[in-house]
Amino acid sequence: MPKWILPATLALFCWGIWGFIPKITTRYIHPVSAAVFEAVGVGIVGGIILLYWGPRLEIHPKGICLGITTGMLGILGALGFLFAVKMGKVSIIAVFTAMYPAITILLAYAFLKEPITVKESMGFLCAFAAIYFFSSK
Repeated sequence: MPKWILPATLALFCWGIWGFIPKITTRYIHPVSAAVFEAVGVGIVGGIILLYWGPRLEIHPKGICLGITTGMLGILGALGFLFAVKMGKVSIIAVFTAMYPAITILLAYAFLKEPITVKESMGFLCAFAAIYFFSSK
């Protein structure tokens, strides 16, 4: 079994649950409040990691800036997701926002020169067709 399967499976389940809970959360509190509490949750996990890993943290200015930028984009994306699920069906919004790897792949192609195969292009087309079918009445 490849080494990446276990952490990828953890990510799959965590993100799957992450995509569901906000629909319930926004029944009780405003999306902005929910985003703040999500950030608190991130801070708790970050604090635990820092306590465990702290002395071995790698320090590099570019890495630190990119890490902080990633966190900011993550919480801004979560805020957009929270507003969306407040207004619409989580089943459709989760599928739509799950297309984010398309942006990642296009950026990797443009900036890292990672090739996009014909098979991957066909996958894009199928995924976008799925978005259309999920969201159309």
